Amino acid sequence: MKLSRIVSLAAVLACALAVSACANTIRGVGKDVKSTARAVEDAVTN
Repeated sequence: MKLSRIVSLAAVLACALAVSACANTIRGVGKDVKSTARAVEDAVTN
């Protein structure tokens, strides 16, 4: 019984870590796209 609880807790923690890593990646992609859009806008206006 205790082993299954430990395994379940480890699985939940692993899933939480994976989800938080995905959120950081998506946030980084958003920053990159925003930066690219600014560079293109600057190139067009100059």
